Amino acid sequence: MADLHRHRARVLAAGAALALLAPLAACGSDEDGGTPVLNLYQFPVENFQTVVDRCNQEAAGKYRIVYQVLPRQADDQRVQMVRRLAANDDSMDILGMDVTWTQEFASADWIKEFTGADKTEVENGTLPGPLASAQYDGKLYAAPNNTNVQLLWYRKDLVPTPPTTWDEMIQQAQQLKQQGKNPYQILTMGAQYEGLVVLFNSLVASAGGHVVSDDGKKAVMDAGTVKALEVMKKLATSGVTSASFSNAIEDDVRLAFQSGGGAFQVNWPYVYASMQGDAPDLLKNVAWARYPGIDANTPSVTTIGGSNMAVSAYSKHPDLAFAAIRCLRGPDSQEYLAVNAGQAPSIERVYDRPDMLKAYPMKAALLDELKNAAPRPRTPAYQNLSTVVAAQLSPPSQIDPERTAADLRKSIQDAIDSKGVLP
Repeated sequence: MADLHRHRARVLAAGAALALLAPLAACGSDEDGGTPVLNLYQFPVENFQTVVDRCNQEAAGKYRIVYQVLPRQADDQRVQMVRRLAANDDSMDILGMDVTWTQEFASADWIKEFTGADKTEVENGTLPGPLASAQYDGKLYAAPNNTNVQLLWYRKDLVPTPPTTWDEMIQQAQQLKQQGKNPYQILTMGAQYEGLVVLFNSLVASAGGHVVSDDGKKAVMDAGTVKALEVMKKLATSGVTSASFSNAIEDDVRLAFQSGGGAFQVNWPYVYASMQGDAPDLLKNVAWARYPGIDANTPSVTTIGGSNMAVSAYSKHPDLAFAAIRCLRGPDSQEYLAVNAGQAPSIERVYDRPDMLKAYPMKAALLDELKNAAPRPRTPAYQNLSTVVAAQLSPPSQIDPERTAADLRKSIQDAIDSKGVLP
């Protein structure tokens, strides 16, 4: 997930290959004649066991959730899940999924549809962007557990008024450089991995473009995508990015900014908590704003991150799994994890709770973006698509907008058709 609620960068082919060799976690099993066990497979989340313990207490013996902790890297997580699901493994009950996996898993009939009261419960108050990430083919297949969007972080002692567009930000950074002021750099993710795809997708969405058709079956790459590529090329060759831009992932950007290496940072909200602990003096001079747009007259659109919970199609206790998800991703759980694990809630009303103001002082900007955030290209072949897009956009300085768009159109169509790319 380049979403990365708490910085979980992708490791593409290499990480996936290693995961194939990793032993599978031991599973909880039903006690003879006792309480049914629900195995929850999810990435590591700080303090999540506390949520599991509370939900088990509230279940009062109806079920017992066992938290099976997956590896930290998103691709490693996916490979372990896919391997088990492809084998019809009935020891999996609840799946903690990256938002990009919903369509893939639903199209493979690996997860159950939310219907009736379960569907109503999820839809009630969930922000539109996260909810869209849980849908496939007009049906609901998952429950958004948390969400995320990137913000613009800037040095207010250097930049009194934040830029509203990428062009304006580049211009401001160049002016700082010309004036001999330091830092002046724009810091964001440019390495060949999911973070680069997120940057591209946000720029495409901000330009009103489309990478794939609405049904996810055809590569589009329209004028909006060409405009996005022009902005990426301009940024990479502007002379105001860091020397490590083409190799930078989220934590590289975070560390560089909080070490005083940039005037601007485009990154996820977790950087605020990091600065609170590691750079409190710098934080006094840092402010945040909406993600930069393409056109000053059109609000920006940024890519949504986060995770969803789904019920395995092979679970022996699907009804209990749906019930457990109500608790695991309910308002109280989301508030607790927002405050204690840095996970932004997907339920809008949670942002109104008193504890959220201290944990998320940027919540107004976050909510503003979340209300019109863009999903990543919605296709069951997203993993293939992400791999080829990251490869062809790296390094960003070598982008030739028209030619790159044409090359991407062909490569993305091949990825959708599963030609020449390992899933």
